[in-house]
Amino acid sequence: MAPRTRRVEITDRARIVLRRMIEQHGAVLFHQSGVDRDGSAPRCLPIREARIGGADVLLGTLPWHTEFWVGAEQYERWKHAHLTLDVLDGRGCSAETPEDTRFVIKSRLLTDEEAAALADGGPPRTGADRLA
Repeated sequence: MAPRTRRVEITDRARIVLRRMIEQHGAVLFHQSGVDRDGSAPRCLPIREARIGGADVLLGTLPWHTEFWVGAEQYERWKHAHLTLDVLDGRGCSAETPEDTRFVIKSRLLTDEEAAALADGGPPRTGADRLA
């Protein structure tokens, strides 16, 4: 059986920071609205503070059932991309991260095989699906 194609992955260092975020804040999710000027800084929010809109798109799930959501406009820019969540040194505009780090996105184009596998899986879930 072939491994499942994923649109979002996470580096080992980001996985460690994510775990610490969950320990500190409880369950979290990521949201990228597309308003960041370079499009690379997702917000990490405690679930109780997160607001997912009906047009937002679920790109994938990270460890510990952590969802990664993007706004509809950002999805249009990234629908042909594979994303990797990483961390860099320095503060960002998310929930307080440990060790003076911030989450960032690195992207590459999906391969033809990845794009076909994702298309076979049907359309991604949206915030409207989440609210139903």
